[in-house]
Amino acid sequence: MRFSDEGEAITYIFRSMRKLRGVRRGPDENMRDTGPTRRLLRAARLLEFPREYAVVTGSKGKGSTTAITAKLLQHLGHRTGMMTSPHLVSWRERIRINGQAIPDADLRRILGELSPEIDAIEDTLTGQQYFSPQGIFLAVALRWFDEQDVRAAVLEVGRGGRFDDIAVVPNKLSLFTPILLEHPQQLGPTPARIAWHKAGIIKPYSYAYSVPQPPDVLDVLQAEADAQGAEFNWIAPKDLGEYLGPTADGRGIRMELGRYGEVALSMLGHYEIMNATLAVIGAGNLHGRLAGIPHGAPEYVERIRAGLADVFWPGRCQRLQDKPTVFVDGAITVPSARSFLESVAPYTSRPTIIIAGVPRDRDYAGVYATLAPACDGLILTHSTINDKVVFPLPEVALAAARQVYPGAEYADTLPAAFERARALAGTDGTILMAVAQPLVGEAMLMWKLSFESI
Repeated sequence: MRFSDEGEAITYIFRSMRKLRGVRRGPDENMRDTGPTRRLLRAARLLEFPREYAVVTGSKGKGSTTAITAKLLQHLGHRTGMMTSPHLVSWRERIRINGQAIPDADLRRILGELSPEIDAIEDTLTGQQYFSPQGIFLAVALRWFDEQDVRAAVLEVGRGGRFDDIAVVPNKLSLFTPILLEHPQQLGPTPARIAWHKAGIIKPYSYAYSVPQPPDVLDVLQAEADAQGAEFNWIAPKDLGEYLGPTADGRGIRMELGRYGEVALSMLGHYEIMNATLAVIGAGNLHGRLAGIPHGAPEYVERIRAGLADVFWPGRCQRLQDKPTVFVDGAITVPSARSFLESVAPYTSRPTIIIAGVPRDRDYAGVYATLAPACDGLILTHSTINDKVVFPLPEVALAAARQVYPGAEYADTLPAAFERARALAGTDGTILMAVAQPLVGEAMLMWKLSFESI
C-alpha cells in the first residue's frame, strides 16, 4: 500500500496545493479550476454509478442540513453517502456512509489506487494551477460509495459553489441555506455576488430549494434556476418549523412541522429548525426518484419523525460538560451568535463567560456586540492549528471587543482561554464557546471526543 498512515495520505492530498503557500488568493473565478477533478472523475469512471445526488451550499447551516438530509434518507431505507468539510477530529469524518466515517484502511487503499491518475494529471499542471484537495477527497468518496452500493449521496460544498469541486457531480437537487456576507476576497463584496457563486450548483432541469433569503439573493438564485431550466422554490417564513420548547431530557428541541406534527429534533440550536425544514423537503424530493415508501404513507411520516429524533451533528450548540456547564458552537456571524445565546438560555447560569474566536473575514465586531450583553467575561482567542483561517490581530480584536465590553481579554490558545474562563465561571457558572470550525475541532480534542459514527 502506497500510504502507511492517515497523515501520509493527507500530506499527499494537499501536496499540489502547497505550491500556493504565500500566494495571495484572489477571487474564486480567477484562482479555482475544477478541470483536474473532472479529468480524474472521467479517467477513474467515478460518475457512472446510478446515484442520486443532493448538493448543499450556503453561508451557515450547510453542514447541519447535509447531515440531517442524509440521516432522513437513511431512515427512509437508503444507503446514503455524505461528504462534509471541514472535519473536527479526523480527516476521515469528511466521508461517511450511513453516518460511519470511511475506515483508515479504505481511505489509504483507494487513494493509492487513484494516485497514478492523480500524479499524471498533476504533471500537466503549470504555474499556479493545482489539484484541489477537495477534488481528491471527492474521488475517494465516490469510489468508496461505488464499492458500497450507495444509491443516494448528500454533499456539502467547501466554499461558494460555482467553482467548487463538489459541484461537478450531476446533482438533480440543490439546497440553499442562509447566504450571508463571507469570504469577500474569494466570493465578492455583496450578498448578491456571493449568491451568484453559490447558485452555480444548480444543474439543468433539476430542482432547487432555499430557506428564506433577502430579495437580492433570491433574485440571483431564481435567475440561475431560470437559465438552467430548473424548478426553484423557496420556503416562506410561515412554512418553517415552529419552536415549541426543549425536549423532556433537555438534549434537543420540540417543533411543530406541518404534516409531521410535533416532532423532536435531537439538536439544541434553534437555528436547526430552519435547517431541518429544508432537509425534510430535500430528502422528500430525492427519495421520490428512488424506490421506497410512498410519500403519502403513514410510514413515511414516521420515518421522517424518527430521523429527526436520531440525527446528531457535533459542534453545533453541543454541551461538553457540567460544573461548569460548557457549550460550543460555530457562532461566528451575528445571526448565529444571537441564535446560540437564545438556544442555550434555558441551560445557563451566572457568571456566564464567553470565549469568542471569529475569523477576520467575518463581522467579528458585530459578533462581539451581540455576545457582550449576555456575558460576565469575554475572552478572545484564535486557532493555532489551522493557518488557512485567518483571525484579526489580537490588538485589533481587543480594540473592537472593548468598544462593547471594556473588560475583554485575549488568550493565545484555546486551552489558555478555557482555563481563564473556568477560573472566572467557577463550578456553578457557564462557559460558552462561539468559535470558528478549527477551534470547534480543538475543543473536541481537548475533551477527547471522537466522531467515527454519528
